[in-house]
Order: sequence, then structure tokens, then C-alpha cells
Amino acid sequence: MPQVRFSFDADTLRSLVADALARAKARGADDAEAEASEGFGQTVTVRKGTVETIEHSRDKGLGLTVFIGKQKGYASTSDLARKAIEDTVDAAVSIARFTASDDANGLADPELVAGASDIRDLDLFHPWDLSVERAIALARRCEAAAFRLDRRITNSEGATVSTQQSQFVAGSTGGFVGGFASTRHAISLSVIAQEGEAMQRDDWYSTARAPRDLARPDAIGDYAGRRALARLRSRKITTREAPVLFEAPLASGLLGSFVAAVSGGSLYRKASFLLDSLGTEVFSPIVNVREEPHLPRGLASACFDDDGVATRPREVVRDGVLQGYFLGTYSSRKLGMRSTGNSGGNHNLILAPGDQDLPGLLQAMGTGLFVTELLGQGVNMVTGDYSRGACGYWVERGEIQYPVEEITIAGNLRDMFKRIVAIGNDVLVRGSRQCGSILIDRMTIAGD
Repeated sequence: MPQVRFSFDADTLRSLVADALARAKARGADDAEAEASEGFGQTVTVRKGTVETIEHSRDKGLGLTVFIGKQKGYASTSDLARKAIEDTVDAAVSIARFTASDDANGLADPELVAGASDIRDLDLFHPWDLSVERAIALARRCEAAAFRLDRRITNSEGATVSTQQSQFVAGSTGGFVGGFASTRHAISLSVIAQEGEAMQRDDWYSTARAPRDLARPDAIGDYAGRRALARLRSRKITTREAPVLFEAPLASGLLGSFVAAVSGGSLYRKASFLLDSLGTEVFSPIVNVREEPHLPRGLASACFDDDGVATRPREVVRDGVLQGYFLGTYSSRKLGMRSTGNSGGNHNLILAPGDQDLPGLLQAMGTGLFVTELLGQGVNMVTGDYSRGACGYWVERGEIQYPVEEITIAGNLRDMFKRIVAIGNDVLVRGSRQCGSILIDRMTIAGD
């Protein structure tokens, strides 16, 4: 069996949660919810063949929320000794007595809370017996693959190999109890290519629950190096309007902006460009999005959310029409709606792929901009205005002609979503969202 580097077993964490909840009730709380957790991590970074950093992290903690009527208090501790937990409970109760009452406060509705039949093994725990020496060797292999490509790969920002494992148990005075262990591992590299005085950098990485699902270190290094080399001799282009193709890693960011716009916090604060959009067309009719919280080894899989509400597979967008928001217990009450099990975020959001691969999308675009890197944070979630620095490649007749840099792409997300004309089948899985490249038929490109 792989080495499990936890200091506590699940029963001990469950007991700590139960004790905290019992003390909260004894101190005058009407209800309470608590979570006890711990984690272990190891990260090794090699730069130009030399070990640059070796990091080990170990953390543990307990957080507690108490409700006195509709008043709420929260406190946490990284010390799991009995006295520290008792003091944390007392602090949370004290805080609750001084906070304002809010009708949206309270535990999740009992009929929505995950029960024994909702909780299953999602195959999220795959510890990696990775010694420091082995991690160093993998990082060196990754970096060496890039340097072997071409003499113009002159520098490295480092190859990193990391492994993490964590576990938690959550519970409430309403009867909910649940928790699980999970792992996440990653290999990454960023390198610099130089030709004369010109330098360009690029990177690539792979992340997965199980080490066997990671891309090979050599493949990651080779691809990162090729990406950096391809950006040499970048040019500027003049200002124009043209189609824009977002590479899959960046397309995931567009999906992330959508999630933020239709999440409860933005909606009840009226800080979203997609207010009151439920049941309306927010995307092009070719767009279909599903949430699949129970994918085995999924990077955002969970049987319940941070409130203990059971998660369910569902359609979020069908033929461009918004079918549901992303709501937790608090935000759903603020909106007079029902929790969707999204306290803490979305779970494995999947944009249905189209029929074309990346070369096919370039052909479909014809002439336009293929974006591979975005700079800055120019997204206004209230208005939907979008303006980001960008790098990528200019495409003509479906073929990449040359790399471009120092440009800005601009539009409005409301319009951009509806102007999606193609979605690639080059699906990339790196986090809570899975999607291929996205082609938008027209945006403003600001250059010289």
C-alpha cells in the first residue's frame, strides 16, 4: 500500500468534530457546523539541473461556525489539542452574540443534506510514494527534455514536481457527517527561448489525482520547450476586428467568468452582468454545459458541498439557454431559491466538445488570432466588459503565419458568449472545468 502520511485517522477527526459540536450546544448555540482537516505536501523544484527548493508542508486545523438564532460566529484553530478546540468553540459563540441577525443564516435545509445513500467512494485518494531523490530525478528529466530540443532554449524558470494528500471530516448539529481523503499531484516546467536579444517564455503542466494519470515528464518538458521556441520572432499587428480562437487552457477561463457571473454571491449582490438570466439564452445555441460532481478521480468531484448539501449531476446550459445558477445555502436563501449544492464552487463543469480538433478550428477560423496567453485581469463582472493583454499567433487561410505579442483583445462577455461559433474536441482537464478551445467570430484586437 502507498504510504499514507496522516497523523490522525478518520475516526479521530470525526470525534474532534463531534466534541466541538457538543460544546457549542452546551455553550448556548442553537446550531453549529464544524470541519476538522489535515494535509501533507512535498514540492521539489529544479532549475538548470540544480535543486532550487525542497518544500515539505504539513497542516491541520478545525473550523467551527455557530448560530444563535440568526446570528453567526466563526472561529478556527490549527491546534487540535482539547483545550485549543474548547477555546475556539467559546470564541465562535462569543462572536455570534455580537453579530447582526441575518435571516439567511443557518444550517442547510434537512431535505437537501447528503445522507448515507448519497456518499460514495469517488476514487480520489492515490498517495504517491515519492522520495525527494525520485522527485528531483523526475524534475531533471522534465527540464532536460526542453534543453535537448534546441540551443535556443537558454534558461529555465524551473521544473516542479509536487504531491499532496489531505483528508477532512465535516459535521453539523443537524445530523450531517461526512468526509473523505484526496490527493493531487503535478509536474510543471517553464522555460525561456532566446534568439539574439529577443527572449520568449512558455510553460506546460500536468495535474491529476493519481500519479499514473500524469503526463510523462519528458513529454511535458518537450512541449514546454516547443511552445517557447514557437514564440520567437513575435511581431505586433495593427488594430482590427477579427475572429479570436482561445486555446483550451484559456477557454477554461471564459467558462470560469461565466460561473462567477451566475454564482449566488454575485447575483444577490447584484454585481453580475447576467442578473435574472435563468431560462434565457446566454450563450450561442451550440453551447451545452453539464456539471458532473461524481466523476471518478475528478479534480472537482464531491458527494456534498461545503454546507453538506448532496451534489447532483445536472444540465447548466442547454442549447445556449441557462438552466441553473450556482448556489450555496446562504446565497440561495438570499435569492429566495433552493441550494444547488455549490457552496465552495462548481464541480467538474464540462463544456460539450464539438467535432473539430485544433487544426480543424484554425481552418474554420480562416484568418484571425489564435490566443495562447492572456495578461492582466481586465474583466468587469458587473458590466461584462472584457479587455486583456494577449500573445499568440496570427492565422491566415487556416494556417499559423507568425507569433504576435503586445496586443489587447477586447469585447463584452455577454456578446462574446453569444458569438461562440465552434468548440474544439481538444479537451483539457486541469481543474474544476473541462473544455476544448473556443472560437469567437469577432473581437476587437488592439495593436499598433
